[in-house]
Amino acid sequence: MARLLKGAPVTEALTKKTAERAAALKERGIEPTLLILRIGEREDDLVYEKGIRKRCGLTGVTIRETVFPESVSAEELIRSLEEAGTDDSVHGILLFRPLPKGLDEEEVLRHFPPEKDVDGCTEASCAGVFMGKEQGFAPCTAEAVMELLSFYGIDPKGKRAVVLGRSLVIGRPVAMLLMHKHATVTICHTRTKDPDKEASRAELLISAVGKAGTLTLAFTNPDQVIVDVGINWDEAAARIVGDADFDAVEPRVAAITPVPGGVGSVTTAVLCSHVVRAAERS
Repeated sequence: MARLLKGAPVTEALTKKTAERAAALKERGIEPTLLILRIGEREDDLVYEKGIRKRCGLTGVTIRETVFPESVSAEELIRSLEEAGTDDSVHGILLFRPLPKGLDEEEVLRHFPPEKDVDGCTEASCAGVFMGKEQGFAPCTAEAVMELLSFYGIDPKGKRAVVLGRSLVIGRPVAMLLMHKHATVTICHTRTKDPDKEASRAELLISAVGKAGTLTLAFTNPDQVIVDVGINWDEAAARIVGDADFDAVEPRVAAITPVPGGVGSVTTAVLCSHVVRAAERS
C-alpha cells in the first residue's frame, strides 16, 4: 500500500508560517492585500474564490475585489491593472482566467505589474521561474507541488523525474522548479512516443494532464512517488478524480497524492504566501 501524501498537513503548516509573517508585517503598519479581478459569475471561479477567502482569513491577508461584467473591454481591464500597479496598498493581484472570448489575453497581461503577479501569469514571472530568480512568482499549483514534496521530505536532488503535460500553468514551470532542485527532468506531452515507458522509469512522476484515467499501471514502478495534479469530473462515479487510475496504481507505487485532498488544497495556501512575500518585498 502506498504512502498517501495528503495536502491538509502541508496547508496547515504553510498557513501557520504565512500568518506569522503577515502579523509581523502588520506590526510595521503593512497590511498584506490581495486584489481579485473577476469577470462574471462562473461557478468554478466562485468556488475557487470561496477557498481563497477562507485561506486569506486564516493567514491575515486582506481581500479587495472588483467584479466586471462579461461585456468588459480589454481597456477597462488594463486600466484596473495599471491603477492597481501604482497603488502601494495592493501587494498582489489575481486575475481570474481564462478571459471571455473576444478579449486579447496576451495584450491584457502585458499591462499586469509583474511584482504583483502572485499566480505567475506574466512573462516576467515565467522568466523568473526559468532563470531561478526572485522575479515575480511561480504559478501557485506548480509551487504547491514543490511545497508538498518538501513537507514530506522527498528531495528531488539526483532523482529521475517525469512531468506529464507541458502547459505554462503547471507542466513547464514545475519541470523548471524540479530542475532548480537538481532533478533530471523529462517532459512528456501529446506528441511523446510511448510516454508510459518514459514515466515507468521515473522516481518522481508529476501528472498534469487533466484527463481522468490517463495514468495507468503501465506508467508506474514500485519505487515511484506520484504527484497527481489533475482535477477531473468522473461522470460515472459522480465525483472529482485525478489523472491516475488510483485504485489500480496506488497498491503498486511507493507514495501518491489523493484527489481530492492532495495538491489542490495546498494551492490557495501558496497564493496567500505569495501575497505576503510581495508585501515583504515592497
